[in-house]
Amino acid sequence: MDFSKELEGKRIHDPFSRKMAKLSTRRKWVPGPVIIGAGPSGLAAAACLKQKGVPSLILERENCIASLWKLKTYDRLRLHLPKQFCELPFMPFPSNFPTYPTKEQFVAYLESYKDHFGLDPVFNQTVVNAEFDRKFGFWKVKTLGLKQQEETEYVSKWLIVATGENAEEVVPEIDGMDDFGGPIVHTSSYKSGGMFRDKGVLVVGCGNSGMEVCLDLCNYNARPTLVVRDSVHVLPQEMLGRSTFGLSMWLLKWFPICLVDRFLLLISRFMLGDTEKFGLHRPKLGPLQLKNKSGKTPVLDVGTLAMIKSGNIKVCPGIKRITHRAAEFVNGRKENFDVIILATGYKSNVPQWLKETDFFSEKDGLPRESFPKGWKGECGLYAVGFTKRGLLGASMDAKRIAEDIEPLWKLAEAKNFLTLSSPLPQQSS
Repeated sequence: MDFSKELEGKRIHDPFSRKMAKLSTRRKWVPGPVIIGAGPSGLAAAACLKQKGVPSLILERENCIASLWKLKTYDRLRLHLPKQFCELPFMPFPSNFPTYPTKEQFVAYLESYKDHFGLDPVFNQTVVNAEFDRKFGFWKVKTLGLKQQEETEYVSKWLIVATGENAEEVVPEIDGMDDFGGPIVHTSSYKSGGMFRDKGVLVVGCGNSGMEVCLDLCNYNARPTLVVRDSVHVLPQEMLGRSTFGLSMWLLKWFPICLVDRFLLLISRFMLGDTEKFGLHRPKLGPLQLKNKSGKTPVLDVGTLAMIKSGNIKVCPGIKRITHRAAEFVNGRKENFDVIILATGYKSNVPQWLKETDFFSEKDGLPRESFPKGWKGECGLYAVGFTKRGLLGASMDAKRIAEDIEPLWKLAEAKNFLTLSSPLPQQSS
């Protein structure tokens, strides 16, 4: 909605609003918060605000909501955690959805969520600059449309950053990559193993995505080799008839984290065997302690480990260099490959456009304060979805932000009502 047009022709008594009404249509005054990002985090923030009676405006660089899920995920992807830990505020998943919804089901849920709360993001708006105007006390958010000359500036008292931890692909620099001579693709471009049938594929990265891509490649008779450079915790997706995540959360209510970690590793050893034998070395710190300290998520096995044990998936240590259609590893081994897939994850892009470094770190684009403090900055700046705790953490952020803004919004509404209700001063003749 073009709020500057809305203001035209009305009797405006607030000095700032009066000034805004005279500006070009490319500058738009937004009465409520501006939310950057129409993924699950942005939708959750907007819904929580709406429940409090606070309007907002969502800006999205792509032409759809949940662009990461719709455009940059592989076909076989499912939620790795049970649906009750992934639902957004005020709307559970449909009861007929499985415990671990598919990619298509999760996207359908987000579309229903948007429609249920009447959310209407503005698409194809790439934020190029956002900074706080200390003179007027407002955030100015500049965007570019589909045509680069279509610049718009949105002005608001509140800015909510919901672009998340996975805004941009991480592409590592590996010696000799330019000499490979074959396809090198990031998992953001990978859809299924069908296009790599009967090929030798080097998968770089041993997180959940790398493990699952290897499994998918096996299903299409490809020959995957997994690069495991760092130590990694591999846990069963379920233990003792319950999800490993749900069981962990329940145990943490009663026992310290170190004991819960010991229990998880004991059961994992019983169910999966000694992963060290297959080149998957466990970190010294337990899975939950490591998650809290570094944000590194343990791998929840959905069948990949069995393929590693059977030899259908090879495991290699770090890469020393890439050569023409081959890779040389740090242990001296060399092997030929047709394709390289980079399962190297994503990163925040906030430092590229937000002109504020006190709240967000320039190094990694994440809030400097760790969970649960990293949701609120200064001057009306907020963050949602940067907790490294998935959708559950994003929902917690969204609720806190709405609760924080609600009294400020009501106070601003009351002031505007009193201003608009007061008689205009008589003009002297």
